[in-house]
Amino acid sequence: MSENTETHPDWAPLVRGLHTRFRTRDFTAGLELVTAFAAEAEAANHHPDLTLRYGTVDVLLYSHDAGGVTDRDRRLAARFSEIARERDVSAHPGESSVVELGLDTADAAEIAPFWSAVLGAEVQDDDGDLEIRSHGADAILWFQRTEPHETPRQRFHVDVWVDPREARGRIDAAVAAGGRLVSDERAPSFWVLADAQGNHACICTATGRS
Repeated sequence: MSENTETHPDWAPLVRGLHTRFRTRDFTAGLELVTAFAAEAEAANHHPDLTLRYGTVDVLLYSHDAGGVTDRDRRLAARFSEIARERDVSAHPGESSVVELGLDTADAAEIAPFWSAVLGAEVQDDDGDLEIRSHGADAILWFQRTEPHETPRQRFHVDVWVDPREARGRIDAAVAAGGRLVSDERAPSFWVLADAQGNHACICTATGRS
């Protein structure tokens, strides 16, 4: 994996990839943008995930063979930004986020096959930790190790990955909406929040992670 960690300002470094959203005038403009991106990606022999909707094109750049972001992702990201600017299309990386579900368990191997079947996705090993992933990049569900314990009222929590520049705004908005900050001990990697009933969620960023 590359040691270069600089990220183009049009792109958000989220979990396992560079993400952004390009806002287009209409569906036709979005389709033209996707077509241009596809040609550039094919020429580079590096293929991103592209999601076309009316008014937006979402892009994920990730090197599956390296298990993370490499210089080829950054080069293609910069080129995509150039292509978008040539068409007067603006990037909005702050609108990109990744939501994960974490399930606390003392024995992930025992329940991972069930969740794989329910979600229709593969169980993958991430340095000893099991995850249920879609498209080999984003986790649908991951298992957080705990000590054996009786079943608590809450076992799920929500991880929301955001552009590091957006984290403070998300936290402030959550607190203003009746939540509370439980812990910032691991910030800026993540902050633990709770709603008014004590249900936890984490605001996560790629900052400070290897």
